[in-house]
Amino acid sequence: MPQPHILIAVGARPNFMKAAPLIRSLKRAGRVHLTLVHTGQHYDPELSDWFLRDLKLPSPAVNLRVGSGSHARQTAAILERFESVVLRLRPDVIVVVGDVNSTVACALGCWKAAYPRGTPADSSRRRPLLAHVEAGLRSFDRSMPEEANRIVTDHLSDLLFAPSPDAVTHLRREGIPSRRIFFVGNIMIDSLRRALTELKGSRVLERLGVSPGRYALVTLHRPSNVDDPATSRGILRALQWLQGRLPVVFPMHPRTRRMWARCGLLGRLTQGKGMILTPALGYLELVRLMKSARLVLTDSGGIQEETTFLQVPCLTLRTTTERPITISHGTNRLVGVIPRRIVESCEKVLRSRPRRPRVPPRWDGRAAERISRILLRHVIHLTP
Repeated sequence: MPQPHILIAVGARPNFMKAAPLIRSLKRAGRVHLTLVHTGQHYDPELSDWFLRDLKLPSPAVNLRVGSGSHARQTAAILERFESVVLRLRPDVIVVVGDVNSTVACALGCWKAAYPRGTPADSSRRRPLLAHVEAGLRSFDRSMPEEANRIVTDHLSDLLFAPSPDAVTHLRREGIPSRRIFFVGNIMIDSLRRALTELKGSRVLERLGVSPGRYALVTLHRPSNVDDPATSRGILRALQWLQGRLPVVFPMHPRTRRMWARCGLLGRLTQGKGMILTPALGYLELVRLMKSARLVLTDSGGIQEETTFLQVPCLTLRTTTERPITISHGTNRLVGVIPRRIVESCEKVLRSRPRRPRVPPRWDGRAAERISRILLRHVIHLTP
């Protein structure tokens, strides 16, 4: 009897962090054939190869190499190329993770691909089961492309793995049957906890010349923040104020570097002391910097979660978040992009003593185990 075949699709750096623990858990179970497909949405080595290495992920069996493009072009290219891979490999289950263009495109590809999966006498055509890891997150901001990706993917999925109780609530309110929803916890924390055990040899703080608890960490990549020159200039003014108070480590996303160079902000960023610019970092180095930072400023969803677990103050440069549990249970605060408010929030953090927040439920490093058990339970009966 052939082993059930599970295909896991990834495309962007956050996807790798969510896929890695699930791949390890399924390999330990040893009862399925696994295929990793990389869409190539993040094709820069700074965003892809380093994370594959740090997370000890296997090399993808397939790389669709879609590269950059508008949201529509990128999604269409992934859908077209992924469908042909699905028809060729005929997996029993397709797992998508997160909320990027690769997520929704591969979800649609799963639905569009139908093929015989029974005996030669059975001519019926069926599609693979679709499973979504990190289902149910909602920012309720329809201007975010990721919000549309989340909603479409969730409503196409057969198995929805929710990271938090509010995500479960959202899915039920949208009419998704409870039998398809599973509260498994946050799989990002599985990767984070593993990374924390591997930091002993990291010398990134020494290399950058900063001391634990005496620097700020900044990450920015969202188009709404880095593509609009007026917004970027406002954020820059706040960072210039902050670098006068303590060193600011800023690993620059390739998109941010490109856009800020184009509008003349990159040179201004390095004026004065205290700003430490680096290329985008590998996962382990980034975790080391987060763990020891006095505060973190970001527009990343994943970093809101990681700083909550690490109990490091986080200021999110957005007006909405799809991860409100990082505010109710964690260290996160939404501060927007108005320079005065960013500065005031930084001052408040620097004046206050760090508090010990609650860690959200099931952020215990065992989400991948829960997901793999559920997947195995559903997939075993699919093979003839």
